[in-house]
Amino acid sequence: MRTLEEVRSRIKALEAMPTVPAIVQPLISTLKTAPEEVNVEKVVELVSYDSTIAAQCLRMANSPLFGRQNTETVRSAILALGLKRIEAILLGCCLNTMVPSGQWALEAVTFWRHSLGCALVSCKLAKLIGYPDPEKAYLAGLLHDLGILVNTLVCSEEYRRCIQIARDKHVALEQSEAEHLGFTHCQSGKLLAEHWKFSADLVAVIEFHHTPAAAPVALPLVSLVHLSDLLCRLRDLGHGYYEAMGVDLAGDTAWAVLVEHYPALARMDLARLTMDIDGAMEEITATVDAVFKTGSSATA
Repeated sequence: MRTLEEVRSRIKALEAMPTVPAIVQPLISTLKTAPEEVNVEKVVELVSYDSTIAAQCLRMANSPLFGRQNTETVRSAILALGLKRIEAILLGCCLNTMVPSGQWALEAVTFWRHSLGCALVSCKLAKLIGYPDPEKAYLAGLLHDLGILVNTLVCSEEYRRCIQIARDKHVALEQSEAEHLGFTHCQSGKLLAEHWKFSADLVAVIEFHHTPAAAPVALPLVSLVHLSDLLCRLRDLGHGYYEAMGVDLAGDTAWAVLVEHYPALARMDLARLTMDIDGAMEEITATVDAVFKTGSSATA
């Protein structure tokens, strides 16, 4: 077994990988400016420098999620998506290139299907309950399993065995990690999120999305992503295998937290909500395929 201290000592190597697009840091810095002060033309220019990221933006803008708008330029894609969604796509592209194709412990498509599925469900649920920042919920859902990438990179062979045991026993991935690695993706993900200076609420989601009651900050956001993660795993948007888990969403501590903060939830029909998610499966799958496959360049 490796220790978290061993993982911590290897975290610095992750940000220096040559596959991380060079434009990501300056672009994220540009997007951190107040929305009314962001230079959209500068964003268009930076996105256009990297054909992969430009193609991802175009695919997202033209995906079923955005009504297939026949967007043909980077500028129109950015305007259609909005600056916050562009930042999420950048982080997705950055993370997608971190793991060499032959090193994935989980299949890459399985990982991104769950991550993007959780992002979409988190955003949808946020809008339904009146959470004030649905795009933050989207980003939190997208990044919640960051630790799976960390574990894949720092202990690939051990992690493959750990995932296979989880598959064979039909148990939750974090349970197998705790037993066979000595730490979970929640703990290792927190280390990388802190190293990359993510905001405190995103760090909390990454660390506590399986144990939301323990979160010291951002309790509604952590709870929202926790429930979205469960819904995805119940609806074939999980980690690629059957989990024998009994889930009572209405009795979940996270649901009680959200009801306390957003009383309208008490009137929400959970059965209808899960049916809505089932109905969105085709759209979610199509969006994942559109966003995470490689492709051609785009015009500005």
